[in-house]
Amino acid sequence: MILVWMVLLGLCFASGATAAERPAVQLDEATHKHCLVVLREGLRGTEFWPAMHAAEGLTLGGHGDEVINFLKPKLATETDDQRRCGLARELARAGDKSGVPTMLAILEGANDYGHVHAAESLFKVFESGDQQALRRGLAQDQNLKLKMMSAGARHRAGDKQAIETIRNLLSHENPRHAEVAAWLIGQIGDASDVARLNAQLPKQTDPLAKAYFEHALAMLGDADGAAALVANLSHPDKMIRTYAANFAGDARVSAAVPKLTKMLDDQWFDARIRAAQSLLVLARE
Repeated sequence: MILVWMVLLGLCFASGATAAERPAVQLDEATHKHCLVVLREGLRGTEFWPAMHAAEGLTLGGHGDEVINFLKPKLATETDDQRRCGLARELARAGDKSGVPTMLAILEGANDYGHVHAAESLFKVFESGDQQALRRGLAQDQNLKLKMMSAGARHRAGDKQAIETIRNLLSHENPRHAEVAAWLIGQIGDASDVARLNAQLPKQTDPLAKAYFEHALAMLGDADGAAALVANLSHPDKMIRTYAANFAGDARVSAAVPKLTKMLDDQWFDARIRAAQSLLVLARE
């Protein structure tokens, strides 16, 4: 089976194709239904952030209307700023942009409790407002995660120099900062970033940070990164396993399908959700 995965990886990555150019996989009806069961259970579950991940999976699987109908009433009553960002983000991803002002207001507010979540959420749904709050987030150095998320959102809004801030933080000695930089580079970087990521990868002694770098490489079409991602789907650390499942779809690593299918029954709920999401993404044309 490992040989089959490696052959598939070679076919997918030998040409240097981007994630968007890699072909869709075919899911059998039972697997497709299983994915939807997992995601719908997650959306209606009691754990907030896994529910947001399930909402993302349903939207990416073509069920955005269902997400909007379920989440919109919740945004009207939620008082926690971080959760409000999550709800507004998933509504925006599903096609309802009415919550975008909520994310912008939280980012612009005096209370910094929701600032990182707001910047991250704006990045994820390609929104920026007038960019004033993002400029402030990028200019400060007290909160490096806010700085990087603001840089990512500004990059997507057209400030192509903002990515240099993120690239410079790939070598940060704190693995939590380095992994966020890698996560962002995997999504907005280019072919030149493969060398940057590979230069820092051997320095990552923290297993989770190492996985982030491997997954970012997979996102940029690197065959070794993709092989590491497939291996991480069996990792004993539930978080590494979950993040690998998440990135498998984004990177369109078709060789991950057998393991993702098995992960629909993973003991960790969020791993099941991310596996279901990626299977639906991989099946998308």
